[in-house]
Amino acid sequence: MAAIETHGLRKVYPAPPPPKKRGRAAGPPGMGGPPSAPGAFGAPRGEIVALQGLDLEVREGEFFGLLGPNGAGKTTTIGILTTRVKPTAGTARVGGADVTSEAVRVRQRIGVVPQRPNPDRALNALENLLFHAAYFGIPAAVAAPRAGQLLEQLGISDKAHAKVDEMSGGQQQRLMIARALIHEPQVIFLDEPTVGLDPQTRLSLWEILRVLHNEGRTIVMTTHYMDEADKLCDRIAIVDHGQLLELDTPASLKQRAPGGTLVEVTLAGDAAAIVDAVRGLDGVLRVEAKGPLLRVYSDRGGRVISPVIQIAEDNGAAVTNISLTEPSLETLFVSRTGRKLD
Repeated sequence: MAAIETHGLRKVYPAPPPPKKRGRAAGPPGMGGPPSAPGAFGAPRGEIVALQGLDLEVREGEFFGLLGPNGAGKTTTIGILTTRVKPTAGTARVGGADVTSEAVRVRQRIGVVPQRPNPDRALNALENLLFHAAYFGIPAAVAAPRAGQLLEQLGISDKAHAKVDEMSGGQQQRLMIARALIHEPQVIFLDEPTVGLDPQTRLSLWEILRVLHNEGRTIVMTTHYMDEADKLCDRIAIVDHGQLLELDTPASLKQRAPGGTLVEVTLAGDAAAIVDAVRGLDGVLRVEAKGPLLRVYSDRGGRVISPVIQIAEDNGAAVTNISLTEPSLETLFVSRTGRKLD
Protein backbone atom coordinates (compact mmCIF):
# COMPACT_ATOMS: atom_id res chain seq x y z
CA MET A 1 0.00 0.00 0.00
CA ALA A 2 1.23 3.49 -0.82
CA ALA A 3 1.70 5.95 2.03
CA ILE A 4 1.55 8.88 -0.40
CA GLU A 5 0.12 9.10 -3.91
CA THR A 6 -0.11 12.09 -6.24
CA HIS A 7 -1.59 12.08 -9.73
CA GLY A 8 -1.35 14.98 -12.16
CA LEU A 9 -0.62 17.35 -9.29
CA ARG A 10 -0.55 20.94 -10.51
CA LYS A 11 -0.18 24.24 -8.70
CA VAL A 12 -0.33 27.69 -10.29
CA TYR A 13 0.17 30.78 -8.16
CA PRO A 14 -1.49 34.00 -9.35
CA ALA A 15 0.60 36.74 -10.86
CA PRO A 16 1.70 39.43 -8.43
CA PRO A 17 -0.07 42.77 -8.91
CA PRO A 18 1.74 45.11 -11.34
CA PRO A 19 3.70 47.93 -9.73
CA LYS A 20 1.85 51.21 -9.63
CA LYS A 21 3.18 53.85 -11.99
CA ARG A 22 3.65 57.21 -10.41
CA GLY A 23 2.42 60.31 -12.18
CA ARG A 24 0.10 58.52 -14.61
CA ALA A 25 -3.54 57.63 -14.36
CA ALA A 26 -4.44 54.03 -14.88
CA GLY A 27 -5.61 53.32 -18.41
CA PRO A 28 -8.67 51.33 -19.34
CA PRO A 29 -8.61 47.55 -19.06
CA GLY A 30 -6.51 45.91 -21.73
CA MET A 31 -4.04 48.77 -22.11
CA GLY A 32 -0.41 47.70 -22.00
CA GLY A 33 -0.94 44.17 -23.32
CA PRO A 34 -3.49 41.40 -22.83
CA PRO A 35 -3.53 40.25 -19.20
CA SER A 36 -4.38 36.69 -20.17
CA ALA A 37 -1.69 36.21 -22.80
CA PRO A 38 -0.16 32.73 -22.39
CA GLY A 39 3.09 32.46 -20.48
CA ALA A 40 5.24 29.51 -19.40
CA PHE A 41 3.64 26.06 -19.52
CA GLY A 42 0.31 27.41 -20.78
CA ALA A 43 -0.39 29.58 -17.75
CA PRO A 44 -1.53 33.17 -18.17
CA ARG A 45 1.37 35.57 -18.43
CA GLY A 46 2.90 36.41 -15.07
CA GLU A 47 1.41 33.43 -13.24
CA ILE A 48 3.87 31.08 -11.56
CA VAL A 49 3.60 27.38 -12.33
CA ALA A 50 5.09 25.60 -9.31
CA LEU A 51 3.94 22.08 -10.21
CA GLN A 52 2.84 20.75 -13.58
CA GLY A 53 1.40 17.25 -13.52
CA LEU A 54 3.50 15.68 -10.76
CA ASP A 55 3.02 11.93 -10.24
CA LEU A 56 4.61 10.40 -7.15
CA GLU A 57 4.21 7.30 -5.03
CA VAL A 58 5.87 6.81 -1.65
CA ARG A 59 5.66 3.31 -0.21
CA GLU A 60 4.77 2.51 3.38
CA GLY A 61 7.86 2.38 5.59
CA GLU A 62 10.02 4.07 2.94
CA PHE A 63 12.62 6.78 3.57
CA PHE A 64 11.95 9.01 0.57
CA GLY A 65 14.12 11.95 -0.52
CA LEU A 66 12.83 14.90 -2.53
CA LEU A 67 15.63 16.85 -4.22
CA GLY A 68 15.56 19.87 -6.47
CA PRO A 69 17.20 23.27 -6.91
CA ASN A 70 15.60 26.38 -5.46
CA GLY A 71 12.26 27.04 -7.14
CA ALA A 72 11.91 23.42 -8.33
CA GLY A 73 8.56 22.82 -6.60
CA LYS A 74 9.70 20.90 -3.50
CA THR A 75 8.20 23.33 -0.99
CA THR A 76 4.91 23.46 -2.89
CA THR A 77 4.77 19.65 -3.02
CA ILE A 78 5.33 19.35 0.73
CA GLY A 79 2.86 22.18 1.31
CA ILE A 80 0.14 20.31 -0.59
CA LEU A 81 0.89 16.98 1.11
CA THR A 82 0.69 18.61 4.54
CA THR A 83 -2.56 20.48 3.61
CA ARG A 84 -1.01 23.96 3.88
CA VAL A 85 -1.32 24.58 0.12
CA LYS A 86 -4.34 23.80 -2.06
CA PRO A 87 -3.56 22.22 -5.44
CA THR A 88 -4.85 23.85 -8.61
CA ALA A 89 -5.51 20.46 -10.22
CA GLY A 90 -4.78 16.78 -9.72
CA THR A 91 -5.09 14.63 -6.61
CA ALA A 92 -2.95 13.76 -3.61
CA ARG A 93 -3.57 11.22 -0.86
CA VAL A 94 -1.61 10.73 2.35
CA GLY A 95 -2.29 7.68 4.48
CA GLY A 96 -5.28 6.95 2.25
CA ALA A 97 -6.89 10.37 2.89
CA ASP A 98 -7.39 13.06 0.25
CA VAL A 99 -5.47 16.26 1.08
CA THR A 100 -8.29 18.49 -0.16
CA SER A 101 -11.53 16.81 0.90
CA GLU A 102 -10.14 15.06 4.01
CA ALA A 103 -7.60 17.59 5.25
CA VAL A 104 -8.33 16.95 8.95
CA ARG A 105 -7.72 13.21 8.54
CA VAL A 106 -4.47 13.94 6.72
CA ARG A 107 -3.23 16.22 9.51
CA GLN A 108 -3.98 13.50 12.06
CA ARG A 109 -1.80 11.07 10.09
CA ILE A 110 1.26 13.24 9.54
CA GLY A 111 4.05 14.77 11.60
CA VAL A 112 5.99 17.77 10.26
CA VAL A 113 9.51 18.81 11.21
CA PRO A 114 10.13 22.33 9.84
CA GLN A 115 13.44 23.58 8.50
CA ARG A 116 13.84 25.94 11.44
CA PRO A 117 12.58 24.94 14.89
CA ASN A 118 9.39 26.81 15.83
CA PRO A 119 8.46 25.68 19.36
CA ASP A 120 6.56 27.81 21.83
CA ARG A 121 9.42 29.60 23.58
CA ALA A 122 7.27 30.45 26.58
CA LEU A 123 7.06 26.72 27.40
CA ASN A 124 9.71 24.21 28.37
CA ALA A 125 10.47 21.15 26.23
CA LEU A 126 8.03 18.81 27.98
CA GLU A 127 5.24 21.39 27.96
CA ASN A 128 5.73 21.86 24.20
CA LEU A 129 5.08 18.16 23.66
CA LEU A 130 2.06 18.04 25.99
CA PHE A 131 0.52 21.12 24.36
CA HIS A 132 0.96 19.59 20.89
CA ALA A 133 -0.54 16.30 22.06
CA ALA A 134 -3.57 18.14 23.45
CA TYR A 135 -4.08 19.72 20.03
CA PHE A 136 -4.64 16.18 18.71
CA GLY A 137 -6.97 15.28 21.58
CA ILE A 138 -4.50 13.04 23.40
CA PRO A 139 -5.21 13.09 27.17
CA ALA A 140 -2.40 14.14 29.49
CA ALA A 141 -2.35 10.70 31.14
CA VAL A 142 -1.35 9.21 27.77
CA ALA A 143 0.74 12.11 26.47
CA ALA A 144 3.02 12.54 29.51
CA PRO A 145 4.65 9.07 29.47
CA ARG A 146 4.81 9.17 25.68
CA ALA A 147 6.57 12.56 25.80
CA GLY A 148 9.05 11.30 28.38
CA GLN A 149 9.80 8.26 26.24
CA LEU A 150 10.40 10.43 23.15
CA LEU A 151 12.68 12.82 25.01
CA GLU A 152 14.66 9.82 26.27
CA GLN A 153 14.80 8.23 22.81
CA LEU A 154 16.05 11.46 21.25
CA GLY A 155 18.66 12.05 23.93
CA ILE A 156 17.23 15.25 25.44
CA SER A 157 15.47 13.93 28.54
CA ASP A 158 17.76 16.10 30.66
CA LYS A 159 16.23 19.15 28.91
CA ALA A 160 12.62 18.20 29.68
CA HIS A 161 12.11 21.19 32.00
CA ALA A 162 14.45 23.59 30.15
CA LYS A 163 13.05 26.55 28.25
CA VAL A 164 13.66 26.37 24.50
CA ASP A 165 16.17 29.22 24.53
CA GLU A 166 18.34 27.17 26.90
CA MET A 167 18.67 24.42 24.27
CA SER A 168 21.19 24.24 21.42
CA GLY A 169 20.11 24.24 17.77
CA GLY A 170 20.53 20.48 17.53
CA GLN A 171 18.54 19.90 20.73
CA GLN A 172 15.74 22.14 19.44
CA GLN A 173 15.63 20.16 16.21
CA ARG A 174 15.35 16.93 18.23
CA LEU A 175 12.49 18.52 20.13
CA MET A 176 10.79 19.23 16.79
CA ILE A 177 11.13 15.55 15.87
CA ALA A 178 9.64 14.56 19.22
CA ARG A 179 6.77 17.00 18.67
CA ALA A 180 6.13 15.53 15.20
CA LEU A 181 5.97 12.02 16.72
CA ILE A 182 3.89 12.71 19.83
CA HIS A 183 0.58 11.79 18.15
CA GLU A 184 2.13 8.71 16.46
CA PRO A 185 1.66 9.74 12.81
CA GLN A 186 1.87 7.40 9.84
CA VAL A 187 4.08 9.74 7.79
CA ILE A 188 6.80 12.16 8.91
CA PHE A 189 7.79 15.13 6.74
CA LEU A 190 11.25 16.62 7.28
CA ASP A 191 12.05 19.91 5.56
CA GLU A 192 15.86 20.17 5.39
CA PRO A 193 16.18 18.90 8.97
CA THR A 194 19.95 19.34 9.34
CA VAL A 195 20.46 22.73 7.71
CA GLY A 196 22.64 25.00 9.84
CA LEU A 197 23.76 22.21 12.19
CA ASP A 198 27.42 21.47 12.85
CA PRO A 199 28.79 18.22 11.32
CA GLN A 200 28.76 16.27 14.61
CA THR A 201 25.17 17.23 15.42
CA ARG A 202 24.18 16.48 11.84
CA LEU A 203 25.60 12.94 12.04
CA SER A 204 23.88 12.40 15.38
CA LEU A 205 20.55 13.42 13.84
CA TRP A 206 21.17 10.97 10.98
CA GLU A 207 21.36 8.15 13.52
CA ILE A 208 18.04 9.24 15.04
CA LEU A 209 16.41 9.25 11.60
CA ARG A 210 17.81 5.79 10.86
CA VAL A 211 16.28 4.48 14.09
CA LEU A 212 12.90 5.99 13.21
CA HIS A 213 13.11 4.44 9.77
CA ASN A 214 14.03 1.04 11.19
CA GLU A 215 10.91 1.24 13.34
CA GLY A 216 8.93 1.12 10.10
CA ARG A 217 7.97 4.78 9.86
CA THR A 218 7.43 6.43 6.48
CA ILE A 219 9.72 9.46 6.16
CA VAL A 220 9.73 12.10 3.43
CA MET A 221 12.69 14.46 3.51
CA THR A 222 13.84 17.44 1.48
CA THR A 223 17.53 18.25 1.77
CA HIS A 224 20.28 20.37 0.24
CA TYR A 225 22.92 17.78 1.12
CA MET A 226 23.57 15.10 -1.52
CA ASP A 227 25.42 12.86 0.93
CA GLU A 228 22.46 13.03 3.29
CA ALA A 229 20.06 11.81 0.61
CA ASP A 230 22.54 9.18 -0.55
CA LYS A 231 23.12 7.69 2.90
CA LEU A 232 19.60 7.88 4.34
CA CYS A 233 17.04 7.47 1.55
CA ASP A 234 15.63 4.27 0.05
CA ARG A 235 14.59 6.19 -3.06
CA ILE A 236 15.15 9.71 -4.32
CA ALA A 237 13.00 11.88 -6.57
CA ILE A 238 14.65 14.73 -8.47
CA VAL A 239 12.26 17.50 -9.48
CA ASP A 240 12.77 20.73 -11.38
CA HIS A 241 10.37 23.30 -12.84
CA GLY A 242 7.54 21.38 -11.19
CA GLN A 243 8.23 18.13 -13.02
CA LEU A 244 9.65 14.77 -11.98
CA LEU A 245 12.99 14.18 -13.72
CA GLU A 246 14.31 11.07 -11.96
CA LEU A 247 13.03 8.57 -9.40
CA ASP A 248 15.06 5.58 -8.20
CA THR A 249 17.35 4.23 -5.51
CA PRO A 250 20.56 6.19 -4.84
CA ALA A 251 22.66 3.35 -6.27
CA SER A 252 20.64 3.20 -9.50
CA LEU A 253 20.69 6.98 -9.90
CA LYS A 254 24.48 7.08 -9.52
CA GLN A 255 24.78 4.45 -12.26
CA ARG A 256 22.93 6.86 -14.57
CA ALA A 257 25.30 9.73 -13.80
CA PRO A 258 27.18 11.02 -16.87
CA GLY A 259 30.50 9.26 -17.40
CA GLY A 260 33.68 10.92 -16.31
CA THR A 261 34.66 13.56 -13.83
CA LEU A 262 32.78 16.86 -13.94
CA VAL A 263 35.09 19.87 -14.16
CA GLU A 264 33.35 23.23 -13.83
CA VAL A 265 35.28 26.29 -14.95
CA THR A 266 33.91 29.79 -14.44
CA LEU A 267 35.20 32.44 -16.84
CA ALA A 268 35.15 36.19 -16.81
CA GLY A 269 33.40 36.06 -20.20
CA ASP A 270 31.01 33.88 -22.19
CA ALA A 271 32.08 30.23 -22.02
CA ALA A 272 30.39 29.35 -25.34
CA ALA A 273 33.34 30.91 -27.19
CA ILE A 274 35.70 28.08 -26.21
CA VAL A 275 33.34 25.06 -26.31
CA ASP A 276 34.57 23.78 -29.70
CA ALA A 277 38.23 24.07 -28.73
CA VAL A 278 37.71 22.28 -25.41
CA ARG A 279 35.66 19.56 -27.07
CA GLY A 280 38.74 18.62 -29.13
CA LEU A 281 40.93 17.92 -26.09
CA ASP A 282 41.99 14.34 -25.30
CA GLY A 283 39.79 12.71 -22.67
CA VAL A 284 36.87 15.14 -23.01
CA LEU A 285 33.56 13.27 -23.18
CA ARG A 286 31.15 16.18 -23.21
CA VAL A 287 31.17 19.98 -22.96
CA GLU A 288 28.37 22.36 -21.97
CA ALA A 289 28.34 26.14 -21.63
CA LYS A 290 25.90 28.31 -19.75
CA GLY A 291 26.87 31.95 -19.57
CA PRO A 292 30.30 32.17 -17.93
CA LEU A 293 30.11 28.55 -16.68
CA LEU A 294 31.83 25.79 -18.66
CA ARG A 295 31.07 22.15 -17.72
CA VAL A 296 33.55 19.56 -18.96
CA TYR A 297 33.04 15.81 -18.46
CA SER A 298 36.38 14.04 -18.70
CA ASP A 299 37.70 10.49 -18.36
CA ARG A 300 41.10 11.94 -17.45
CA GLY A 301 39.92 13.46 -14.18
CA GLY A 302 41.54 16.74 -13.21
CA ARG A 303 44.30 16.44 -15.82
CA VAL A 304 42.03 18.22 -18.29
CA ILE A 305 42.00 21.39 -16.18
CA SER A 306 45.36 22.75 -17.33
CA PRO A 307 44.64 22.57 -21.09
CA VAL A 308 41.17 24.06 -20.52
CA ILE A 309 42.73 27.03 -18.71
CA GLN A 310 45.23 27.42 -21.53
CA ILE A 311 42.45 27.52 -24.12
CA ALA A 312 40.55 30.09 -22.07
CA GLU A 313 43.61 32.32 -21.73
CA ASP A 314 44.44 31.99 -25.43
CA ASN A 315 40.95 33.33 -26.11
CA GLY A 316 41.36 36.21 -23.68
CA ALA A 317 38.99 34.79 -21.04
CA ALA A 318 40.25 34.82 -17.46
CA VAL A 319 39.37 31.85 -15.25
CA THR A 320 37.74 32.95 -11.97
CA ASN A 321 36.85 29.60 -10.39
CA ILE A 322 37.39 25.84 -10.84
CA SER A 323 35.64 22.88 -9.19
CA LEU A 324 35.93 19.14 -9.70
CA THR A 325 33.31 16.46 -8.92
CA GLU A 326 33.61 12.70 -9.36
CA PRO A 327 30.64 10.81 -10.92
CA SER A 328 27.96 10.86 -8.24
CA LEU A 329 24.40 11.84 -7.42
CA GLU A 330 25.56 15.42 -7.76
CA THR A 331 26.84 14.97 -11.32
CA LEU A 332 23.53 13.31 -12.26
CA PHE A 333 21.64 16.17 -10.60
CA VAL A 334 23.66 18.80 -12.47
CA SER A 335 23.25 17.00 -15.80
CA ARG A 336 19.45 16.79 -15.37
CA THR A 337 18.73 20.22 -13.90
CA GLY A 338 21.67 22.29 -15.14
CA ARG A 339 22.15 23.56 -11.58
CA LYS A 340 23.78 22.47 -8.35
CA LEU A 341 21.57 21.59 -5.42
CA ASP A 342 22.76 24.48 -3.30
